[in-house]
Amino acid sequence: MHAGFIFATGIENSAPTIEGGRLRMDELEKCGHYKHWKLDFDLVQELGLRVLRYGPPLHRTWLGPNRFDWEFADLAFADLHRRNIAPIVDLCHFGVPDWIGNFQNPDFPELFADYAAAFARRYPWVQMYTPINEMWICAVFSTLYGWWNEQLRTDAAFVTAIKHLVRANILAMHAILKVRPDALFIQSESTEYFHAESPDAIGPAEINNARRFLALDLNYGRRVDSDMYEYLLDNGMKREEYHFFLQHNLKHHCIMGNDYYQTNEHYVSADGATRAAGEIFGYAVITHQYYNRYRLPVMHTETNLCQGPAGDEAVYWLKKEWANVLRVRNNGVPLIGFTWYSLTDQVDWDSALRVNNGNVNALGLFDLERKIRPVGVAYRELVKAWEAVLPTKSICLQVPVVMPHEFGAEITSIDPESPASGAIQG
Repeated sequence: MHAGFIFATGIENSAPTIEGGRLRMDELEKCGHYKHWKLDFDLVQELGLRVLRYGPPLHRTWLGPNRFDWEFADLAFADLHRRNIAPIVDLCHFGVPDWIGNFQNPDFPELFADYAAAFARRYPWVQMYTPINEMWICAVFSTLYGWWNEQLRTDAAFVTAIKHLVRANILAMHAILKVRPDALFIQSESTEYFHAESPDAIGPAEINNARRFLALDLNYGRRVDSDMYEYLLDNGMKREEYHFFLQHNLKHHCIMGNDYYQTNEHYVSADGATRAAGEIFGYAVITHQYYNRYRLPVMHTETNLCQGPAGDEAVYWLKKEWANVLRVRNNGVPLIGFTWYSLTDQVDWDSALRVNNGNVNALGLFDLERKIRPVGVAYRELVKAWEAVLPTKSICLQVPVVMPHEFGAEITSIDPESPASGAIQG
């Protein structure tokens, strides 16, 4: 049992489509993970980490209803199990296979739950999941900004995407729990704040500050405020759809994963337009807002900053974020983990994956040649210094994480007679 503070990194498996669905931005491919996956797992261990945010590429693995190609996932997850690295499995990260289309598809939630169940049956030793990553961001970028997937810009498309994403997340949790009753769900979600630039901007800022909670409100079965209820109904959500979220939440199985970057705070002008504000409140203040709303254990599931011309910008950001984590814990919030995201540099993050430029962004603990960056050295030292101290000096709850090697060996092997056996099923 690993009941200490969770230090993690991630290998991003996002794959949204752009250019009207014609081009897929597969971050695992862009960052060379398909080629260097074993080396990448070596790097995780080199940092002294035992937990990794990771998932198979959905568009390559999920070929159709009850049709899967597990070849790459089998290799990768067998290797993680061998190394006793506990994955937080990211099943859907910003994109769906071409045969689903996009997040406007009403069949997506039930079909995705079938995929989640198939994954859980195939890898029963996996305990921690993020079924759908950053549901709010996925919906905003796909349906309000027009950047990804459906590339729409309407409130009706946004509400449709949100209800399908969250319903899929909830149904997947239920499906996984049938296989793994002690599953833990760490819902990585972007924590945002909107600052009014002028008195005339207070109204638009308040709407944005209410809307930022929609995905988590629905996911955790929290009644939305009256303005948001009217917004949902005005844009196509039916009363019975809303009640599904109130009745099917699994809050008691959840940890609220929250992501914070310098880009998470926004200025709002009187006409409702938003622009980047940089860090004003910071992680601690905004995390308290979300914790006070949901009262769940918290894990800081994503942060990074580009290594700039001085070479130490990312190191200072790591130190700042870590100070914020300690501040939140010392204030009595059960904050159980921290993640630098991601393991390696990212490609085209500077355009939020909406333009295929091939720009390498120096955000990782390692560069794309797998050489450690200064922030990687700093994170390794931070983990070594703090991991033994935090569990014993914390008022925080201890999370019952079952490491891969502790899971019952008698049921880790795949039954050759099982319908989940074999690389491709139809």
